[in-house]
Amino acid sequence: MRAGNRRRRSAVLFCSTALLCAAAALPAAAQDQATEAAPPPVAVRAMTFNIRAGSGEDGVFDIARTSAAIAAQHPDVVALEEVDVHWGARSDWQDEATRIARATGMRVFFAPIYSLDPPQAGAPREEFGVALLSRHPILSAVNHQLTRLSTQVANPVPAPAPGFPEIVTEIGGALVHVYGTHLDYRADPSVRRLQVADTLRILDEDHGEQQVLMGDLNATPNAPELAPLLDRLTDAWAVTHPGDPGLTYPAGVPAERIDYVLVSHGVGVRGAAVPVTEASDHRPVVADLTAARGR
Repeated sequence: MRAGNRRRRSAVLFCSTALLCAAAALPAAAQDQATEAAPPPVAVRAMTFNIRAGSGEDGVFDIARTSAAIAAQHPDVVALEEVDVHWGARSDWQDEATRIARATGMRVFFAPIYSLDPPQAGAPREEFGVALLSRHPILSAVNHQLTRLSTQVANPVPAPAPGFPEIVTEIGGALVHVYGTHLDYRADPSVRRLQVADTLRILDEDHGEQQVLMGDLNATPNAPELAPLLDRLTDAWAVTHPGDPGLTYPAGVPAERIDYVLVSHGVGVRGAAVPVTEASDHRPVVADLTAARGR
């Protein structure tokens, strides 16, 4: 081979090798840029608690005890079920949503299921429902409707009624849609089945967002009516404690798991716990989650 041909071939090999090296280096550089562009996820502690209108397992009304049980878990967001707001003598006509928010230093959105005219003119409305608390800014809030069988009218039929709150809260740069729910308590699952269908429809309105659904579903994980919901969302307790029943009700000697923290795709689950407390007839569920910033 002539010297000129050897020089040309060597140049071609050198250029090819340099291009391959540069190409090999691109993914690493791109990966570094992606790492810099995507900040680490933010930690979110979520809690659900059916507070029995402030009455403990011992039957004693003590809203300060309820608030202390919540504060002890240091949650970022909380769903509360069976919340009285000037509802009646059982809770001393108090605004429990506001009292708990003040005691825990959190923001609150109360979603009444029932809102009745007061017995005297000028008195506050008598309300019972579900509340969401957030330690972080609440950017928006809405009280959605689910199919319900009212306990306040004679001969009720299933009909849309409020009491399914949703807030969008910003936690360390992460936008999270948080929902609180309390499904029908009756042994007949037909109303719960309708409520699950309603819930999925509402969740679909925010498809692709980071979603946390919490509450008292009044059914165990193997209940057929919950299957569509548990197929769609991740059960924080089940994925972190496989094989452990995680019983939540009744609080003294739990026999069933009917309280849940469920999350959408994209929300990570790091752990979950069922704290022991006698502040209600339910034990709360606490879940440590992660959410992506910038979403």
